[in-house]
Amino acid sequence: MSEAITIARPYAQAAFEEAQKLNALQAWSDALIALAEAVSHPEVRAIIGNPKVAKTQVASLMAGFLGNAPDAKLKNFVHILADNQRVSVLPEIAASFAALKAEAEKSVSVVVESPFELSAAQQDKIAASLKKRMGREIKLESRIKKELLGGVVIRAGDKVIDGSALTRLGEMATALA
Repeated sequence: MSEAITIARPYAQAAFEEAQKLNALQAWSDALIALAEAVSHPEVRAIIGNPKVAKTQVASLMAGFLGNAPDAKLKNFVHILADNQRVSVLPEIAASFAALKAEAEKSVSVVVESPFELSAAQQDKIAASLKKRMGREIKLESRIKKELLGGVVIRAGDKVIDGSALTRLGEMATALA
């Protein structure tokens, strides 16, 4: 996994710089996400990993996932990935690209897990608090995770704020043992 990230990083950086020049960060981000999803399918993985399949065929297959009117530079990027046999690291490229995009936009994606549906007011309060704490725009995604029992778990990149009842009960059990 870390090898794939190491391989993907320069490609993501190059894609990011090109997308930034073209003022098309969102379009490139969407395209890379679509390509990464395509690569995650076992059938596609089998084709791109088959040494009998020509690089041009792999490039054409991947370009087909871009839709009708792909950006010529984006299409060229896909061909470069195919020529260098790097199509399989598209998920890591997309993730690195997303991180670069978030950094440039001074935003962060946050996942809030709770055992119940959070109201819009609760989500706004969490987002405002995190914006103040992190100094960035917050893109909040709420998920229901019943096993937490109560409270919330907030994940922002590699930061985790765990205020769940499940964790608190575990801490009490450890303290009592």
